[in-house]
Amino acid sequence: MSKLKTILPATIALLVFPSLAFAEDTVAATGGGDNGLVGLGAGLAVGLAALGCGLGQGRLAGEAMSGMARNPGASGDIRTSMMLGLAFPESLVLFSFAIAYLLIDSF
Repeated sequence: MSKLKTILPATIALLVFPSLAFAEDTVAATGGGDNGLVGLGAGLAVGLAALGCGLGQGRLAGEAMSGMARNPGASGDIRTSMMLGLAFPESLVLFSFAIAYLLIDSF
């Protein structure tokens, strides 16, 4: 239960803050039109992408550390594979941010 008390506010903040920032930026850029929902959707997309990335990277790093602890001789190879594996989820977050930015600019 204690873990849920920590994860729930962090998840809500991760989804709400980017959404509000994108929505405010969209409304300010368009002069207060009806495009706030585009910004809200873009912010939610970036927030969900960041949430998934964080969960995936945390699991990947934990498993890599576990593998290094079990076999210290292979730690160099495990570390290299881990760094390469960490780049892929991060690139998806950057792509979702770029698409969200393009969506906001198009309206």
